Amino acid sequence: MQSSSTPGGEHAGIGRLAATIERLRREVQEAQQAADGRALIELARGILIERLQCGPTQAAQQLATLAEEAGVSPLELAADLINQAARDRLAAVASEFLVEAPPAETRSSAVRLRAAETGIVHAPDTQAVAVSLLEHALGPLGATAVAVWAAGPDASLSLAGYAGFSSEEARRWHYVPPGVTTAARKALTERSTVWFDSLKHAGLPTIGHRQLSGGRVTVPAGTGGRLLGVLEIAWPHDLEPPSPQIRKQVEALAELVAHTLEVPAGELPVPAGDAYSELVDLADGLHDPALVLTPHLDGQGHLVDFHISHANGPFLDPAGRPRGEVVGTMLLETYPLLAGDGGIYEKVQHVYATGEPFRADRMALTTLVDQVPLSVVMRLSLSRQGGGVLVVWAILDETTRLARLLQHAQRLGRIGGFEEDAVLGEITWNEQLFELYGLERSAAPIPIDRLAEHAHPDDVPEVGRFLRALLHHRRPASLTFRLQRADGISRHIRVIAEPVFDDRATLLAIRGAFQDISAQHWTEVALAATQDQLVQTEQQAAEQNRLALQLQQAIMPPTRGPMDAFDLQIAVRYRPAEKEHLVGGDWYDAMVLPSKQILLSVGDVAGHGIEAATGMVILRNALRGLAVTGAGPAQLMSWLNLVTHQMIDNITATAVCALYNPETRVLRWARAGHLPPILIREDRAAELPMIGGILLGAVSEADFEEGRIELQREDTLLMYTDGLIERTDTTLEDTQRQLLVSASRRAPSLEERLDHLLANNRSDTDDDTCLIGVGLR
Repeated sequence: MQSSSTPGGEHAGIGRLAATIERLRREVQEAQQAADGRALIELARGILIERLQCGPTQAAQQLATLAEEAGVSPLELAADLINQAARDRLAAVASEFLVEAPPAETRSSAVRLRAAETGIVHAPDTQAVAVSLLEHALGPLGATAVAVWAAGPDASLSLAGYAGFSSEEARRWHYVPPGVTTAARKALTERSTVWFDSLKHAGLPTIGHRQLSGGRVTVPAGTGGRLLGVLEIAWPHDLEPPSPQIRKQVEALAELVAHTLEVPAGELPVPAGDAYSELVDLADGLHDPALVLTPHLDGQGHLVDFHISHANGPFLDPAGRPRGEVVGTMLLETYPLLAGDGGIYEKVQHVYATGEPFRADRMALTTLVDQVPLSVVMRLSLSRQGGGVLVVWAILDETTRLARLLQHAQRLGRIGGFEEDAVLGEITWNEQLFELYGLERSAAPIPIDRLAEHAHPDDVPEVGRFLRALLHHRRPASLTFRLQRADGISRHIRVIAEPVFDDRATLLAIRGAFQDISAQHWTEVALAATQDQLVQTEQQAAEQNRLALQLQQAIMPPTRGPMDAFDLQIAVRYRPAEKEHLVGGDWYDAMVLPSKQILLSVGDVAGHGIEAATGMVILRNALRGLAVTGAGPAQLMSWLNLVTHQMIDNITATAVCALYNPETRVLRWARAGHLPPILIREDRAAELPMIGGILLGAVSEADFEEGRIELQREDTLLMYTDGLIERTDTTLEDTQRQLLVSASRRAPSLEERLDHLLANNRSDTDDDTCLIGVGLR
């Protein structure tokens, strides 16, 4: 007899243990299914007790007898009885499914939906709801993961429950801020079910998109016109267009989920309690006209209109009706012309459903006055507050519109106006001047004769001459100086002022304006404060362009001879932009590392000028230094992204880098938002696979995929920047196809192949072009 300590005995023991675990797992599943089935059967027995006026024992016998006569299981018959008695959304879905599907499949669908409903009702939290949904209803449809998102009052999304995703992925996606576009956000903003046949093609980030890139569906979950969240379902494979019955099953499940996300009774969207009182107090505290709207639901709980529950004191009806005739009416009854595609009523619905606020400085409102349409221009603000919608609208007359136009002009021009009354000693500033000085609105305005106290010490003499001309000689004057604010910020300011006299030449006031003329990039562009400095600024800009061009040519001369490295022949080409002011940040590099691997890279820094050129130098040299560590291309891209995001201000770039091992002939490569390399094998050119990789500098941390390919004799690899193919008269896909055709042309040598590509793939954007050719001998 073989001892259990022998290898064979150990395998037998492990096998028995695995079989025991599998048996126990099946028993647990069967127990759970039996519990779910018992809940449905008990509901069906209750229906029979009510209809037949019989006892529990008779109802159980009747159910068994009917199931036997119908040739179905008691569980399937129970689901049919519940559907007939309920006549709810789930019953309607099962009934419509019956038209197209075989009876057996229909009964299975009805059981799944009712079992899911039972699981949701008895689930202790939303996490258990998600697990029940996947197990009872979505797993049989082929789905492998589900997420339940709760919508916040600010249109954010929080992960309330999940199943099929890892806990690490759930932690990463526990919260999605407002404004971030995801698959679930698309359903929330569009307020409709969104099917993605393939998440990879959709290009939208979401929970588990790296592991499950197959089909997805996101379904808004809400009641009473208010979206409470989103149900997201994931499949491991691409989806075919779903049938209407499957769509309705999914939407019915989302409706069940909505009930688990409903807010407590004190926060329900009805005008009751402290929440409504606070909303009314908020409206009454506004200077602009405001309305408080609350939802009006029909018997099925569907939103059909909004009550005008309250109007504050400044409210003016466009049709001239008293407030008392407006309050208490329905919105569409009082203003029927608000309806229509893209109209104000649709905006109100969207704000109420999603929580996303809406603002418009100028919007047309049309109302009826004695059955005649009257259009007015208004400023509109919509926001959801608790269970209602706060509508702030102000009708703009001609004077108001001109005043707001002047305010916008002053804000855009960063102009602050002032007036000092020489008789009363009063000083008046507009809001923009307080902002220029960095002062609160409640602070006391600063007299013009104390201007020197807030100027840079080097500018005090010029300020003195300005004040003497204005206050002593009493003539208009202007000055450009540096304003030193109390918060430490220095701004370049141009001030213009003039004295105002009466008929007797008595000084009445000093009026003037301050304008902020600071440049956005203090280290690059000298400020042009007056017209006299314009020539100097142009000269400085021209010198910067020449510096950028010299820097670029020093790092990357337009031509460079071929380089041999082990069994590789490497040739490079660089074509600069024709116009000097369009000097860009394209780079290429090829070097042999201490590990005897060969580094190949090309990249493109966004923008032109000295900033792009210096950014190119930093990234090119940083990649060289990082490559010496022996890290792979994906890790190099991750480090280079960190350098771009944290060490270089306002720079983004694309890049592709590769490491070639001469011993194995394996080329490993990674890309960061860049076009993939082209492989030419046996006179056929094709792009390498489009592996994942976001552009450099977009986010602080990013993951990059790594590709591998084994090169063969006579293979040629091309790496290039978009200046080679970018055109304004055709799409990038078309120019890429043209490049592949041109690259497939047989060439006597690698050098001639690169020259042919430069000559026959000329872009029309006048951008820099970098091109690396690698041939394996």
